[in-house]
Amino acid sequence: MADTTIKISDDIRDRLRTLAEERGLSTRAYVERVVAATPTEEERAERTARALAYVRANLRPDLTDEDVAEAQLWREAIARRDVGSRR
Repeated sequence: MADTTIKISDDIRDRLRTLAEERGLSTRAYVERVVAATPTEEERAERTARALAYVRANLRPDLTDEDVAEAQLWREAIARRDVGSRR
């Protein structure tokens, strides 16, 4: 196992410690868990391709690339809080 030093602000260091302690982990173990669980862009693309293949094979054989693009735009709008807000 390699040792690595990173420079982060005191606030982030303290937050990492708190998050780790809340989960009963060391800071090192918490960082390793978070990083291991975060997919790379390539992994995300592979998961998306598998999911779309499944949907087309089992649920919606007529799903088009335009449908997928529209859904992505809708998801991005939700993330920006442009839709779905409470009144």
